[in-house]
Amino acid sequence: MTNTLPSITECTALQGKRVLLRLDLNVPLEGGEVRNDYRLLRSLPTVNLLRNAGARVILLAHMGTGKTGDTLAPVARRLNQEFPVTFLDRLMSPENARIIDAMQNGDVVLLENLRHNTGEEANDPEFARYLASFGDLYVNDAFSVSHRAHASIVGIPAHLPSYAGLLLAEEVERLAVAFSPERPFLFILGGAKISTKMPLLKKFLDTADYVFIGGTIANNFLKAAGHEIGRSVYDETELGGLTEVLANQRLIVPSDVVVNTEAGSEVRTVDDVGAEDMIVDVGPETIRSLERIVGTSALIVWNGPLGYYEAGFTEGTRELLSLIANAHARSIIGGGDTVALLDEMGSLDRFSFVSTGGGAMLDFLLNETLPGIDALKK
Repeated sequence: MTNTLPSITECTALQGKRVLLRLDLNVPLEGGEVRNDYRLLRSLPTVNLLRNAGARVILLAHMGTGKTGDTLAPVARRLNQEFPVTFLDRLMSPENARIIDAMQNGDVVLLENLRHNTGEEANDPEFARYLASFGDLYVNDAFSVSHRAHASIVGIPAHLPSYAGLLLAEEVERLAVAFSPERPFLFILGGAKISTKMPLLKKFLDTADYVFIGGTIANNFLKAAGHEIGRSVYDETELGGLTEVLANQRLIVPSDVVVNTEAGSEVRTVDDVGAEDMIVDVGPETIRSLERIVGTSALIVWNGPLGYYEAGFTEGTRELLSLIANAHARSIIGGGDTVALLDEMGSLDRFSFVSTGGGAMLDFLLNETLPGIDALKK
């Protein structure tokens, strides 16, 4: 697949060219400043490649949902610690064209939040043409947004010569190992929204040696297997189709869980969950039962937390991350919450590859391509 993806490294005549570079700079903010710059830092190699080649770099990105207060100004301040950046604080200003026309080789400008215009998410042709008018060529280095058919992802490539950035190309290459995996292969799926993840789960039950499920997804399987899950979150519309999946010998579900009760949280076996309990994490025995599989696996691919991350139930995820960090397997981890925990643990460099994608990683693993990737090949 990577052989058919046009890479910016193949483009030798970059000096003086205006390059529209789509990045994912939708980073967490706190007090008006960037709180976690992981995605931003992963974008820098492509920016620096273009700057060093004498290109005039116009950065395109989004922040939040596009509300008035969702601004890229804090990102511009953080980027200015790396190299000089001119921030164009109005997305549709007539001044933008004048400033971009006055750029010198190696200059960088950042355009305000693309989602301030509804044409971004609607993939409006007029908005795509407006953006394309600023550039001579286009580079997509926003893997984590490339599952969305938005104007800056699929619209611009219809108007300009288009290439993959270094990060996008690396994501595609590293994640593609799951399609012809080393064995034994352990696939781990956490998080919520079982309805969107069932096709992926079924695919890897056919191709992986072991599939472990946690998070809200696991609640559905426990319920379908006849276990009491109390007040735990699940999707009733999905239960009917789980019986056949439960019979698959490759599927591993939690044997014990952490539940929230009126008295606090405690560990219970899946047979001892009460009607008033709420499952919030996988239990320690479940993690211990995975030690042998983790220790003997050649490839481990994981997306999504195993517990109620937003409420602080991260112990199961942390324990499994530690197990994998100390294993010999090739390890590929993705999903915003899981990666945030890894960063907090100081363990990002102990995994073979950490994907910037959450939903994009899942879609790529399922479909083996994304709309943003297909747009570059046309």
